[in-house]
Amino acid sequence: MKIIQVVNVRFFNATAWYGLYLSKLLLEAGHEVLILGLQDTESFEKARSWDLPISPMDLNTQTPLGVIRLYRDLGKVIDTFSPDIVNCHRGESFILWGLLRKHKGTFKLVRTRGDQRLPKANIFNQILHRHVADAVISTNTRMSNHFKSRFHLGPERLFQVIGGVDKARFTYCPQGRARIRREFGYDDQDLVIGLLGRFDLVKGQKQTIEAVAKARKMLGDASPIRLMLLGFETDTSEAQVRQWIRDNHIEDITVITGKRSDVTDCISALDLGVVSSLWSETIARAALEIMACTIPLVGTTVGVMPDLLQPHALVPPGDVDALAACFVRCASEPAFLALLRREQAQTMSHLSGQDFLHQTLDIYKSMLDQHPPHNRTTISGT
Repeated sequence: MKIIQVVNVRFFNATAWYGLYLSKLLLEAGHEVLILGLQDTESFEKARSWDLPISPMDLNTQTPLGVIRLYRDLGKVIDTFSPDIVNCHRGESFILWGLLRKHKGTFKLVRTRGDQRLPKANIFNQILHRHVADAVISTNTRMSNHFKSRFHLGPERLFQVIGGVDKARFTYCPQGRARIRREFGYDDQDLVIGLLGRFDLVKGQKQTIEAVAKARKMLGDASPIRLMLLGFETDTSEAQVRQWIRDNHIEDITVITGKRSDVTDCISALDLGVVSSLWSETIARAALEIMACTIPLVGTTVGVMPDLLQPHALVPPGDVDALAACFVRCASEPAFLALLRREQAQTMSHLSGQDFLHQTLDIYKSMLDQHPPHNRTTISGT
């Protein structure tokens, strides 16, 4: 199969990761893939570092002349590459792909919705999602339900693919756990809580710090809680994060790892993971990586998290008291941690990279089998 992945995302965020990781999986499975991206951006450079076939295009242009040129250039790409599928991961330029789909009729058009914003159900979006796109892929139930109720998309057009994780890379490592715990001075009695993610308001580092401080007070002098912040500064500076730590008087139990090449070992060193995001998490990469390493996880009720965790492992976003109570329960009830681990192992049983690949391929193939493009006589690949 010949597939174009349109990953016009400036930063290497979860949306970009989803599109690039899918491209990598498709290539490894023997399909021919071309990625279109934005030159001189984090996501573009990440694709290059992964040795993925990516070409630069001004996909987010908004000037009249720029749009005309982009439409011409996209047409040339279609004529040259001759894709079976075009999968757009952002909305910019999607209407141009729709026009080319109607004009050329040589490919099927997929719109993956992995961003946090629910699309407005106006006439323009109704046309794009109900008539222009051959399929809409949602990455979480909240988005899927929105498309069902507001766009009236049926199962023949609407699909849900949460994603997946490379289980060969993200797997529990006892040797790595021991090494990292020695590095940071943890002993077997410590309950190490870890938040994996860049320093940003959305990730909830401040709320996690406050919840850890509250939980420590609730547990008293014998509190086993320790906090590991697996991240580095982006929109929020490390200095700000350290100030929050000082303000809550938990400097003695908190470490900041900074950027690490041994992320799997650091995850393995945890006793509990937390996703404390205030919003977003429509594609929860960090959650999948933590769960793949068989570390129990708790989180907030945002994005895809209710698809991954049971209600007793979830708290409202920004609710420091509820998060602190959850930490106390995890520190006090070993059986609760064991329950989380069992439940999440079941969830992860169908969220590997290969699951991600095959779920997506099934969608692509169903479109081609049911309604082959009218100008194509053969379908390349398998």
